[in-house]
Amino acid sequence: MELNNKKAYYEYFFEDTFIAGIVLAGTEIKSLRTGKASFNDSYCAFFKGELFVRSLHISEYAFGTYTNHEPMQERKLLLNKKELKKLESKTKEKGYSIIPLRLFINDKGLAKLEIGLGKGKKHFDKRDTIKERDVDRDVKRKYGL
Repeated sequence: MELNNKKAYYEYFFEDTFIAGIVLAGTEIKSLRTGKASFNDSYCAFFKGELFVRSLHISEYAFGTYTNHEPMQERKLLLNKKELKKLESKTKEKGYSIIPLRLFINDKGLAKLEIGLGKGKKHFDKRDTIKERDVDRDVKRKYGL
């Protein structure tokens, strides 16, 4: 199971990426294993020195009872102190954001979130991205790569 945030690559330039653990409830991990999550407008923010992901929608588990989770709750991310300090200092600079890029389950069965330290693109940068993608697609189509 792997979910990608394609919109993030269109909206941001990414300088650095990190793999973070994510704190989940029992019904959340069951929903993730069925692929019921969405990245719409999700972002990461610091609160009291800890990193949280906000607006990450994980649907309620179909077979859950009264113990089911809230779909849009904040979820804590697990990184080491060195990485947290680096991210916190960068986000204090103008224009930098921490954006979730990929949600996956690793070989050990643990949910991981790949986050990127990104700087927003301007409108003309987005047009360049579209142009490069079209050129790559045409080359692959022409030469059968």
